[in-house]
Amino acid sequence: MPQSSYDQMISGDWYNALTPELDDLRMAARKAVFAHNACPPEQRGGMVPELAALFLSVGKDCLIETPFHTAYGCNTILGDGVFFNTGVTILDSGRVTIGARSMLGPQVQIYCADHHRDIAKRRAGIERALPVTLGADVWVGGGAILMPGVTIGAGAIIGAGAVVTKDVAAGARVVGSRAREI
Repeated sequence: MPQSSYDQMISGDWYNALTPELDDLRMAARKAVFAHNACPPEQRGGMVPELAALFLSVGKDCLIETPFHTAYGCNTILGDGVFFNTGVTILDSGRVTIGARSMLGPQVQIYCADHHRDIAKRRAGIERALPVTLGADVWVGGGAILMPGVTIGAGAIIGAGAVVTKDVAAGARVVGSRAREI
């Protein structure tokens, strides 16, 4: 039996991102994100129920400031006490795991999609999804970008504006537009 588009996506295989199945999942994410971003702050709490239900798993005492955006949501796991400042974007075509007590600064972006290098395949929507994992107690500074496939070890600090293209060891501090250890 052939795999669904979602199964191909989450397994890391090359898949077509432009299928009705994936369109439906993205629409569900848009609706939950809209509910979260449009809810008055005194009613929202840490996040609206629609957004909490969208995520694969949500720990206790998580707080997501608005605006927030996610591509699917259903591939994201939040540990206890996770905090997202304003403007966080998670394009979770692959699994995104954010460890307990991790903090993402304003405008942090997490990308899982690795688009095909062949132009014709890229035009046809062919991509693969690589997971992004943050250990516990990670701090990601404002405007940082975490690229597909990276793992950030527990307690690491990612400097504001860093572009992280490779794994970061536990407890390390990285900065720069190709993040490097300092």
